[in-house]
This record gives sequence, structure tokens and C-alpha cells, in this order.
Amino acid sequence: MTSTSNDADTDVATQTRQATEKAVEVFKNSVTTFTDQLDQFQLPTVDLTEPVARYFEYVQQAVELNRDLVIKWAELVTGILKDQTNTVAELATRQAEKAEQVAKELADKVEQIKREQAEEAEEAEKAQAREAKRIEREEAKKAQEKAHEAYEGLTKAELSDQLEARGLPKTGNLEDLIERLVSADTE
Repeated sequence: MTSTSNDADTDVATQTRQATEKAVEVFKNSVTTFTDQLDQFQLPTVDLTEPVARYFEYVQQAVELNRDLVIKWAELVTGILKDQTNTVAELATRQAEKAEQVAKELADKVEQIKREQAEEAEEAEKAQAREAKRIEREEAKKAQEKAHEAYEGLTKAELSDQLEARGLPKTGNLEDLIERLVSADTE
């Protein structure tokens, strides 16, 4: 009877350990898949030190939970009374529930990190787009100023001749004529 009880208890401990190992393996595969997908995009550098530290804290908690469980099993094998088996089984159940909760919290943290990284990447992309537009405006302004310089110092008659050669209106003051030529050059 005791041998069957011990075998059942050992089976529960083995199943608990295997469940914890599977949870860690699923997390590892998820992180690997996620980082492989991230390699396809140019994202800003993200410091993963804190999430890795949190991950190892959760792994340590799972190890401690399993250690506590094994200690309780050892106490049972070395002489705990038969009627305490229910108490140990309840403890094993609680330990398994705690391990499950730790795994769930870890999964939630991973999801939160994914969301935060996606938001950071989106913000970085928007910032790059804004910077590109700002640079484009500056370059357009410089090009217009440079084109404007080419016509400064020319007389109204010279400007009118160039406008006529391009089939553009020749009316207006000197600045209007220059702006018309600059517009034609930049189109």
C-alpha cells in the first residue's frame, strides 16, 4: 500500500516537474520566434537586461517551488504518517498551482514586453518619418534658395527674355519674375 502511494506521489512530482519544464520550453521557443521576427525589421536597440533579469527571477521561483516540493516528498518517504499523505497531496497541489501562476505571470510579462517593444518601434518609425520630412523640407528650401541666387543680379529685361524662352508670362515685378523662373526650375 505504501509503495503504491509513494509511486503515485512520485508520479505527481514528475508530472509537476515536466509541466514546469514544458512551460519554460514554450517560453524559450516563443522568445526565439519573437526575436527571429524582430530581426526582419530595423527596430531601435532595446535593452533586454531587465526582462532577462525578471525571467530568471521567475525561473528561480519555479526552481524553489520544485525544491520545496521534493523536500516534502523526502519527508514523506522517511517516515511521515500515512494520514499525512492528504496534507502532502494538498501541498503538492498548491505548489503546482503556484508554479502555474508563476508561468502565467511570466507569459503576461512577455506579452507586455512585446506590446511595449511594438509601441517603441512604432514611435521610432514615426520619429524617422518626421525627421525625413523635415530634412526633405530643408533640402527643398535650400534648392529653392540656390535657384533664386542664379537669377539675382539679372535685369528685368534679362529675366523677361528667359521667361519668354520658356513660354512663361513676363508680367510682374522683379521678384515675381525670379519666383516664376525658380518655380519652373524646381518642377
